[in-house]
Amino acid sequence: MKRSHPRTSSDKKTAAGAGAAAFAVLARIQTLWPSLGPVGQRVADFIVKHPREVIHMSVSEVAERTGSSEGSVVGLCKNLGATGFQQIKIALAQEMVRPVQFIHEDLDPQDTVDSVTRKIFQSNVQTLHDTQATLETASMQRAVSLLRGAERIEIYGIGSAATIAEDAHYRMLRIGLNANVVVDSHVQAISASLTNSKVAVLTISHTGSSHETVTATRLAKEAGAATICITNFGKSPLQAHADVVLFTMARETHFRTEAMTSRLAQLAIIDVLIACLALSDQDRAVRTLRKTFDVLSLKRY
Repeated sequence: MKRSHPRTSSDKKTAAGAGAAAFAVLARIQTLWPSLGPVGQRVADFIVKHPREVIHMSVSEVAERTGSSEGSVVGLCKNLGATGFQQIKIALAQEMVRPVQFIHEDLDPQDTVDSVTRKIFQSNVQTLHDTQATLETASMQRAVSLLRGAERIEIYGIGSAATIAEDAHYRMLRIGLNANVVVDSHVQAISASLTNSKVAVLTISHTGSSHETVTATRLAKEAGAATICITNFGKSPLQAHADVVLFTMARETHFRTEAMTSRLAQLAIIDVLIACLALSDQDRAVRTLRKTFDVLSLKRY
């Protein structure tokens, strides 16, 4: 199979800059809030309430204002996925220039149909915006390279992620990739154990904590396969077995579980993957799309 071209140094700088630029600090804090601990929550709360001030403050000043240590401030930054406090400040500055409207509103039993419609559509739009801000260009480029370089692709998903895995499989077949989808946990374990260094595994799991998909990904990693995971931002067991992690940023509310907004974000990432894979071998992808379109036309009246 045709492999993607290596990136130049200027490409790497661009990717790094983009990662620092589109960081979605406030959305990440919102997602990680329950796991931050009392001190981390105190620092995070200060950042959320005083973002314009934080842009012009030092680590020691934030620590003093929050009654914490410099280590706690830096620790929070790293929990958010930043390299340090400076990256948080840069990202906050950009969010202030083009502020994100936090419209994740929970549904209420008294809501009218009009209110439910507005809240759900706005929440879905916000989820896509936050996911785009969190998605790292360098990680996407590496995922595309691993998938394009593999002789075979195995796709795993359980529960609500199963439909996303099946969609990814269908889309990969349409552009001529040798891909299989497995949504049964027992078959996943067998499939993973039979992979090797010529195989790439794509695992989709919102929580990253489903025992079945974590086990399958671990087995594939141990067998030598390249492992790529699509999961929600935050710490999870799945990430320990992934060569590349592509983060979504989907927020749960009282009436809307992860099965709702997370699937939109996962599908958007799949869209990007498929588009990049097709562009990396455009002639072949176009030929295969045309051929499969002709075949599918036989199914229509």
